Amino acid sequence: MGSPSPRRRFLRYVLLSAVGVVMMYPLLWMISSSLKPSGRVFTDESLWPAAWDFGNYARGWTSLSEPFQTYLMNSLVIVSLSIVGNLLSCSLAAYAFARLRFRGRRLFFALMLGTMMLPGHVLVVPQYVLFDRLGWLNTYYPLLVPHFLATNGFYIFLMVQFMRSLPDELDDAARIDGCGPFRTFWKVIMPLCMPAFATTAIFTFVSVWNEFFGPLLYLTDPELYTVPLAIRQFMDSEGQSQWGEMFAMSFVSLAPVIGFFIAGQKYLVKGIATSGLR
Repeated sequence: MGSPSPRRRFLRYVLLSAVGVVMMYPLLWMISSSLKPSGRVFTDESLWPAAWDFGNYARGWTSLSEPFQTYLMNSLVIVSLSIVGNLLSCSLAAYAFARLRFRGRRLFFALMLGTMMLPGHVLVVPQYVLFDRLGWLNTYYPLLVPHFLATNGFYIFLMVQFMRSLPDELDDAARIDGCGPFRTFWKVIMPLCMPAFATTAIFTFVSVWNEFFGPLLYLTDPELYTVPLAIRQFMDSEGQSQWGEMFAMSFVSLAPVIGFFIAGQKYLVKGIATSGLR
């Protein structure tokens, strides 16, 4: 087949641009609302504000019980440790499933896949009771420890698919050189799995940064709140919500996610493509 005609190419670009505008509209509306007075957020429907209020950012940064950088730092700490935990635990579990041979490997792998089909909310009550008895409520432990125990089957599956694509001769060569299973993983397999690690890191960053239910359930001290809980404080059940400040801080909270995604986009595409997740 030859290349598409200029007319067809033009129509394709127009269609893609229209779809892009539709996809971007909620983000553009949020940015526009962050620059409007709170009383005109829902009355001025234009993306170009009739009245500008840049003070939403300054007021939103300081109007809560703690400065907004406190919540940003809390989320950053949780996200960073969660990424480390998922990369370490899930990669070790994936290496065992993908490269090692042991009794019951297929059964355990099937059970791991089965956990992906179990709704997370089914485990809320038993997990809460467990963390309560451990004395971990109002701490970051319930939000961090599961990431160090390879509890997310999706990341394990993603890394297993990637590791299975690597030649078995790598393990044989490492064994001849005197490497054991862990040294083979650390010196040979792990450096080749950077695209899968980057994909896991990006997905973990986005999911943990935006998580609302977990912090709402386990954290009660405002000093420990994450960004989603902080943004929730701008809403008032009696109708006195600070909409302008809320949208301003929502846009601020998006900046780390967008930056992290852009930085790792190349590895994300490569990791998904080579893991069979098409």
